[in-house]
Amino acid sequence: MASLKEMRNRIGSVKATQKITKALQMVAAAKLRRSQDAATNARPYAERMAAVIANLAQGVSGEGAPKLLAGTGSDQRHLIVVAAADRGLAGGFTSSIIRAARKHIAELIAAGKDVKLITVGRKATAQLKRLYGERYVESYDLSAHRSLDLSVAQPIADKIVEIYEAGETDVVTLFYSRFKSVVSQQPVAKQLIPAVVEAGDSGATKVDLAGAAYEYEPSEDAILETLLPRNIAVQILAALLENMAGFYASQMTAMDNATRNAGDMIASLTLQYNRSRQAQITKELIEIISGAEAL
Repeated sequence: MASLKEMRNRIGSVKATQKITKALQMVAAAKLRRSQDAATNARPYAERMAAVIANLAQGVSGEGAPKLLAGTGSDQRHLIVVAAADRGLAGGFTSSIIRAARKHIAELIAAGKDVKLITVGRKATAQLKRLYGERYVESYDLSAHRSLDLSVAQPIADKIVEIYEAGETDVVTLFYSRFKSVVSQQPVAKQLIPAVVEAGDSGATKVDLAGAAYEYEPSEDAILETLLPRNIAVQILAALLENMAGFYASQMTAMDNATRNAGDMIASLTLQYNRSRQAQITKELIEIISGAEAL
């Protein structure tokens, strides 16, 4: 059995840990509100962008269609973009995204597809580069950025477009976590290339033109040539904002659970310490009484 001094030290250590987890919980709760607002505000923009592309795509077909919309006509080569967290202490937030991505990658490899990988966030890089080093293309660290905007998403989008236009991939899929509530985040796979113009997970719907006929200047093709690369950056930014909100929600929940567990451990250790101390006092009293009677 541990000595009373060792038990006191352990109680003090757990109390110090509890203070840290409580502080992290409060910080995550403060940042969650701002991150949630940013993710919510980005959704209409991303959805409207997808809706505009969907309507423009109705008038574009055949060989003249932009490559980012029409695709290459093959699905043999896949580029998987996995966006996760830069930090830990957030429960299973990153693990859920990684599991979904690994399952999809395994299915593609089993089907004989050529798979390449881009990771966003240090946690995704640490887990996936070790498993798929030979398929690895690039990684992006977000820890140096104080806030998320198009300047963060644009280099990632540019790299994706560069790989696609070089003929190195046919399909690009983005994995991230969609924020639903403080206790619910859902891993999502979104196809970026070829652009999906149907209503999907983002809730994008076609714009109602009320029967009007529109002529475009420049043409639909020219507009799409500009919008499609920008749409990739917008969808990536929306995914990063969703990730940030989900990360802080998961971290707040994880730190709350850790704080409660630390409290339970402190109570248990304190009870054990008091019992041991009482037993030691009783033993000493018995020794004193027995010595007095012997005299």
